[in-house]
Amino acid sequence: MELLDLRTFRDLQYVRNTESLLSALELRLRAASEGPRGLNARSFQDLQERMRALRPLPPVLEQYRSDSRLIEHLRAEVGNLSGLLHRIQEELGAFDYEELQQRVRLLEERLHACLQKLGCGKLTGVSNPITIRASGSRFGSWMSDTMTPSADNRVWYMDGYYKGRRVLEFRSLTDFISGQNFVQHLLPHPWAGTGHVVFNGSLYYNKFQSNVAVRYHFRSRSVLVQRSLAGAGYNNTFPYSWGGFSDIDFMVDENGLWVVYTTNQNAGNIVVSRVDPQTLEVLRSWDTGYPKRSAGESFMICGVLYVTNSHLAGAKIYFAYHTNTSSYEYTDIPFHNQYSHISMLDYNPRERVLYTWNNGHQVIYNVTLFHVINTAGEL
Repeated sequence: MELLDLRTFRDLQYVRNTESLLSALELRLRAASEGPRGLNARSFQDLQERMRALRPLPPVLEQYRSDSRLIEHLRAEVGNLSGLLHRIQEELGAFDYEELQQRVRLLEERLHACLQKLGCGKLTGVSNPITIRASGSRFGSWMSDTMTPSADNRVWYMDGYYKGRRVLEFRSLTDFISGQNFVQHLLPHPWAGTGHVVFNGSLYYNKFQSNVAVRYHFRSRSVLVQRSLAGAGYNNTFPYSWGGFSDIDFMVDENGLWVVYTTNQNAGNIVVSRVDPQTLEVLRSWDTGYPKRSAGESFMICGVLYVTNSHLAGAKIYFAYHTNTSSYEYTDIPFHNQYSHISMLDYNPRERVLYTWNNGHQVIYNVTLFHVINTAGEL
């Protein structure tokens, strides 16, 4: 519920910021209807531009309504669970240990179902882009921690795609938008590419000119562990289609930490590996069969790797690899590349949005996940 409150607050802020655009458009339309002969080519073009500026509003409103409905459902479910817990507490003396354990298991299953409704499902749609800020060079990455309480909305910012060491930590999204209130971290090892991720207080990134994965802890300002990814290509051996030393790409979803790369042994096809976030040990790997040089970018949602077919305008989410079944499918999910050159694309399971660096613009997309619910109300 905290997560949904955060998202609905963000969407509501966007709607409020759009009110002035709506008011101005309403005045222009009223003037045009009262005196249509006075509507010249320039005025008509101005109206078209104002309408284009409002295009992201309908999907944001739809997401806001959907989240509001889900909040009410979850509040009712939590209320039901609270009542059930209270009754169990009152009847505690009337049950033996095994009966109590069975009730606890049932409660855990219902709570798990609630959590699954928040996060997991099959990707069916991506909203129009919402531009948060325009800053930095053409290439870079920005992110928030994927595993912190919703009250912690710090933002990390890493400009450039190689030999960088400077990481800016902003106190909040509002501070990031204004470019104020940040601290600087100077990494002991420079990074390569833009496939970095912040997970549970640590930055995971690829060490420049190597296939070494590094875990840097922000609070202690130190490297906790670094480990070579055996056989992984680096230094533009197997990058995404846009290049930029993007050989090794870290990502996080509801299931934990992953890394995407490729090797000579698998002929340049994308390998996705589940990684232990403490030790950086590879737990299991899958060969997706999709050539990495033909991919624009990729991201994980609920154990599924989604791949775009380009980093340029006209891109779409074209391929999905399911790690739970070791199978793949071709998809056709539209993906509006507003600024025509994406160099970073990552999913944040805490906020259920895609973070993107698009030609010097920091952009987010809401995602729509499809959930299969049976008549009993369980996932």
